[in-house]
Amino acid sequence: MTDAVDMRVSDPPSNPLADAELRLPSLLQLIKEDVGCVRLRDPAARSELETLLTYPGVHALIWHRIAHRLWRADWKFAARLLSWLGRFLTNVDIHPAARIGHRFFIDHGAGVVIGETAEVGNDVTLYHGVTLGGTSWSPGKRHPTLEDRVVVGAGAKILGPITIGRGTRVGANSVVIDGTPPEVTVVGIPARVVRPEIGHRRVVGRIDLDHHLMPDPVGEAISVVLDRIEFLEARLAHMQKRLREGSGTGREDRDAAALCVVATMQSEGSRQ
Repeated sequence: MTDAVDMRVSDPPSNPLADAELRLPSLLQLIKEDVGCVRLRDPAARSELETLLTYPGVHALIWHRIAHRLWRADWKFAARLLSWLGRFLTNVDIHPAARIGHRFFIDHGAGVVIGETAEVGNDVTLYHGVTLGGTSWSPGKRHPTLEDRVVVGAGAKILGPITIGRGTRVGANSVVIDGTPPEVTVVGIPARVVRPEIGHRRVVGRIDLDHHLMPDPVGEAISVVLDRIEFLEARLAHMQKRLREGSGTGREDRDAAALCVVATMQSEGSRQ
């Protein structure tokens, strides 16, 4: 009895996060998942063998998986050297310390940069020209975190130690400098939320890759302004007609009507 109590007291409390870090998945299993997910997100992929041999994004990820293991084993120089070789061969620059989850896909695999303290969740998709960059010279967390199922369009830049919520879609060539809530679409420089969670299409069992289906906030604003101008012009024409019809009245009445038109226009303008 005493021995059992002593064992329970001496055992440290379990830490699920630490345990998950220690139980790294098999390298072969990770690579198999990375290759297998390509056919779900790229209709041009016809077979796993073709994907493995011809996709530079997959090659870059394989080099990174190996370099990351070396980095964690404290073989820092070997990890950086392997990372450099992967960049030379694939034109994708991933720091060996970057933490990348399962089923990660870099489509076209050209010009992608992922910084040292970046963290990428599961089922994330990046298109060519994406940068997960830092904004500080100080050590520590300085690169973004992408949660699960994030899709980042071509040429987008995500900068700083911010968090991109799960399921978020980042429009092409956007510059994201602030974190985002889950399940939204952001676009622009700097990026703004243009489609909230309630407006998202749901794709059952698949990742929503339709990151081109975005609203045009500038076009919508211009449309509202044009509608308002058309309304004001019609109202002005109506009041001018009333003035012409009342041309036989006295000068004081016409002046009062004209002042009324001006006051109406100023009132409508202040509402804008």
